[in-house]
Amino acid sequence: MGDSMRLQKFLSMAGVCSRRKGEEYINAGRIAVNGRIVTRAGVTVDPEKDEVRVDGRPVRIRRKPVYIMLNKPAGYITSRSQRGRKIVFDLVAVDERLNPVGRLDKDSTGLLLLTSDGELHHRLIHPSFDHEKEYAVETAAPIEDKALERFEKGLNIDGRKTRPARVARMDARKFKIVLQEGRKRQIRRMVEAVGGQVASLHRIRMGTLVLGNLKKGQWRYLTEQEVSALRASCGV
Repeated sequence: MGDSMRLQKFLSMAGVCSRRKGEEYINAGRIAVNGRIVTRAGVTVDPEKDEVRVDGRPVRIRRKPVYIMLNKPAGYITSRSQRGRKIVFDLVAVDERLNPVGRLDKDSTGLLLLTSDGELHHRLIHPSFDHEKEYAVETAAPIEDKALERFEKGLNIDGRKTRPARVARMDARKFKIVLQEGRKRQIRRMVEAVGGQVASLHRIRMGTLVLGNLKKGQWRYLTEQEVSALRASCGV
């Protein structure tokens, strides 16, 4: 690399945290450069020459970030560790430290992006960037048109209105929905709010990424074209 950069950018590119969070780490005295604690913003580092440590642990920028698409099966937790329970990282055999972009609950399936690209991760999960997520939903009983219309207009959950969604009916019990937000168990709670219950929830798209025919439980690296499109959509 050989080019100096702000310490916050280095932390983001190393997959440690976002740039804004990096400022908090610096202010808290958690970052050391070449053995000296840094307590002010504006410090620059050369990734090729300088040693950076976070809480005493050395960190570095990998030359090529890793991007993995997983078709998450039901029964797995989107977490790095969960004692006694199956986690998504049990399915992905790589040495890199990856972070999931958003979460799918235990019973949900479908597209889950795992990456070591800290900057991209931050932009994909931050609500201000409005990235679309598309799901195929099946309900336990037929769902009425007026319920789907409420999803399109937004409905109140815990006193706060959901953002308008795009909805397309597939049959009496199935529909596709596109969200630009990601509250905890949002779709399940939306369906419950209209008196229904989700039987299955499957994410098929995240921004420019499409799950396609990847089988449940399998994973693959993103293609260069997919990475380029995804980064461009985030302004990275």
